[in-house]
Formats: sequence, structure tokens, C-alpha cells
Amino acid sequence: MQASQQMNFPVPGRVLKAVLGALFATWLVFALAITWGGVSESFFLQFTGNSAAIAHGEFWRLFTAPIMHLPTGSIGHILGTLIGLYFLGSSLESTWGARRFGWFLFWSGALSYAVQFAVSLLLPARIVGHLMGEYYFGATPIIYAIAIAWATSFKGQQVMLMFVMPVSARALIWITVGISLMVLIAGGQTPSGHLANFAGMGLGYLLGGASPSPLKRLLLRYRLASLERQIDSERRTRRNRGARAGLKVIAGGRDDDPKNHNRPRKNGMLH
Repeated sequence: MQASQQMNFPVPGRVLKAVLGALFATWLVFALAITWGGVSESFFLQFTGNSAAIAHGEFWRLFTAPIMHLPTGSIGHILGTLIGLYFLGSSLESTWGARRFGWFLFWSGALSYAVQFAVSLLLPARIVGHLMGEYYFGATPIIYAIAIAWATSFKGQQVMLMFVMPVSARALIWITVGISLMVLIAGGQTPSGHLANFAGMGLGYLLGGASPSPLKRLLLRYRLASLERQIDSERRTRRNRGARAGLKVIAGGRDDDPKNHNRPRKNGMLH
């Protein structure tokens, strides 16, 4: 990117401003309520992801989990989310437009946790315990999705990581994936869960990039192939119908019989 576009101090669009404000306000309300208002942390957990609860029909947790962040003990969780969204999301919104960017944030969060929930039902409990906690929440999967989407949208450009370190788009992908793998190998836990984080990376690739996104291109190819198969099927049906009826195609407007070549014509017609 040019010096003026290196995202040192990007200007967020209206969607990003609303998201940043909503995330901070949600954290602030729960932090004040639990720390100073005497509200039980169990109330906070009602809005987080929990596979057992979701399996019993509480599907709304998949949509509220991305906006919940640790309300007590540390501000690193919410602060890292706000910084990541601010520095990487601003240029995506200005390039994609508010509509696409807003839907990207929504679906990358909800679908990441949906994937984690679905996979947790298939794996043994012992393995699930290493991949995620009983409750999972936070916008970290969205941050990972934005990082991959940014890298695939701005190939060959740089972003200022941690305010001072210029990082290329390709390096950003390696850093994002590499750090996540190292934390997983070391047995570390994240509030969001490892499965959701890796799902966010995958969604960042599928839903990100230049327009149309890889997922949309795949769907368009599938639709085109379906239409071609439908056309071929209709052609075969017409041919088979004609063959069953015993019909033959007779060329019109032609006179290929040599016997007619020497017959006298009148006004261009044989007689």
C-alpha cells in the first residue's frame, strides 16, 4: 500500500463504527454489572456458546456468542478485538461497501461457532476438551476471518501490525495460521475455542477476496453447470420423443434429386 494507505490511522465506515460501539458497550455493561452491580457471571454465560445448550434448542447462542467478551479480570480480550477490527476492517468496508462488509461480519461470527458446535458433537469428549471450553464466546473468529479476507483482498500490500511493524498480505496469513497452530499444539485455550478460530479463517477465505468471493464463484459455477445439464437433458428428451414417434427430419428448400435437374422450370418451379 502507499504510505497514506498503510492503515496507521484508518477511518472506519459507518458499519465498523456501529460494530465497534456495540461490542464496547456490551462489554462495558456486563463488566459494570458483574464487577460493581453484583450480577452473577451465570447471567453472562447465558449469552455464550455452549454445545449442550445449543443441542437442546438454544440456537440464539450462536449469534450472541460473537459479541460477548471477558467482562472481568482482563481487558485484553475486548481490546484485542477492537484493535483488530479497527485496523483491518476499515479498508475492507471502504473496498467492499457497507452491505457486504456487514454481512461478512455477521456470518463469519455465527457460522464459525456453528461449525465448532457441529464438530464438537462428532468428536470424543476427550479431544473436544483440548479444542474448546464448556462455554465459548468472543469475536476472535471474526478477527481471523478479517485477517484472511484482508490478505486475499489486498495481495502485495502491507498492514502495520501492532502499530509499528509492516507485514505483507502473505505474511499476515502465515502469522495468523501459525500462531493459532502453536497455541493449539501447546495446549493453550482461547475463550472462542480453536475450532471456531480455524473456521473463521476458512470463512475469511471463502467469503473474502475480490468480488465475487470464492464461495460465490463456486456457487455460480455450480448453477451454470446445473443449467447446462438441464439443457442437455431437455435436448435428449426431445430427441427420444421424436424417435419414439417415428418422425424423420426432411430437408426443405432443397432439390438434390439429379433427375430433376434437367426438367423444365417455370418461374423457378419444376413442372
